[in-house]
Parts: sequence; C-alpha cells; structure tokens
Amino acid sequence: MTPSVSTLAEPTHPTIADFHRVNRGGGLFSESVSQWIGAVFALVAQRLGLRPTALTITNLVLGLATSATVVALAGPVAAGDVPAWLVGLLALVGWQVAYALDCADGQLARVTGQGSAAGARVDVLCDVAAQIALVAALSATAVAQRPSTPVWLVAAFAGSWMVNLVTSVMQSGPNAASMVTSTSLPVRLVKLVRDYGAVIFAAALVLAVAPALVFWVIVAFTIVNGGFLLASIAFSARASW
Repeated sequence: MTPSVSTLAEPTHPTIADFHRVNRGGGLFSESVSQWIGAVFALVAQRLGLRPTALTITNLVLGLATSATVVALAGPVAAGDVPAWLVGLLALVGWQVAYALDCADGQLARVTGQGSAAGARVDVLCDVAAQIALVAALSATAVAQRPSTPVWLVAAFAGSWMVNLVTSVMQSGPNAASMVTSTSLPVRLVKLVRDYGAVIFAAALVLAVAPALVFWVIVAFTIVNGGFLLASIAFSARASW
C-alpha cells in the first residue's frame, strides 16, 4: 500500500479510467489488477451514492470473514477432511475482492471529493485489522500442517509483516522517501514481494495447491520483511546523520 499519487477535480460523469487515474499504486500487480477492479467498485459505489467509508468497512468485514474461515478450516485441511483447493479458492476470491475494495475507497474519496482525515484513519485501522487476520490465517495453516512450527517464528512473522504497513504510512507524509526510486520493470518485478495484491494472490495459490508449503512462505516473508526493516533503519539513519 502506498500514498495517493494524484487527485482529480470531480468529473460530472466519472469513468472507470477516472477512478483508476487516482489510484494509490501499490506495485506492479496492484496497479495492473487490483486497482482496476477497485475502479469498477468505485464507479458502482458512486452511482449508488455510497460513501468511501462504506467500502472500507465492507473490505474489513470480507477480509476478516475470509481469514477466519481459513483459520477454522486449517485443521480439517491438514487432516484431509476438506479439500485444499476449495479453501485456496475461497481465500483467493475473498482476499482479492477485499483488497480491491480497499483500493476503491480511496479512489472514490479522491474523485468525488469526499476525502477526510477521519476517513483516512478508518482506512488505516481497517488495513491493520485485515492484515492481522491474514497473518493469523497463514500462521494457523502453517501450524496445522506442521505442528513443530516454532512459536518464535510465528511471532517474528507476525511482527515483521507490519513493516510494509508502517513504512507505507510513514511514506505518505511530507518527509516521505524511498530507498529505491527506479521504476524500471526489473525493479518493479523484484518489488512484487512487497506488493500486497501479489502477496495475497501467491498466498492463496499456495493454500490451494500445497498448503504444507505455507511454513516456508512464513519463513521467506519473515526474512524479506526483517531485511527490509533493517535496510529502512539504515537508510533513514544515514539520511538523518
């Protein structure tokens, strides 16, 4: 998740392209897929007279419900009582639609001029809650598939996962800075590991095809996010020296 990139004067009859033009970015996958789906949702919401916060709350409810279902079915999937593909498909659709709604609320707010500080706070708080639920879903699956999963690993995974959200919020202010400013395709491909849309897509695929590998997904993201945290500290410390 990234701060908004532009703001439009409210069009008389906004189109999907108008909503997408004010998207918050988020990475190659998010801009190419999630933000476009979000633009469709924003257009529908605008036609129905809905406020951005309605989309934010819907995103939260759907995200929590999807993750809670994955947690509840983690044991049955590990035991072979519930097919993994079914849970993976549910996660894929639920998480992606929820994230598209998260993209849509900001687009709707900017295009229709309904943005507010309170709305932005609700958006961030709902993002935190949804991502905590996502982390719980992946952790529950890893433990169900591999009971020997260390508690410290789950804790490190949960803590380091929030790095993306925290740094995103920090980069939205007047003192925002980025360690890598290049927008070349190779760089954007590497950054997919921090693209929320791409991450939840990949996580759902693993749940569907090989849930036993979720343990290694947790290991990988703990290393990536932990490394990014250390790099961010070094980058900021050097800039303030």
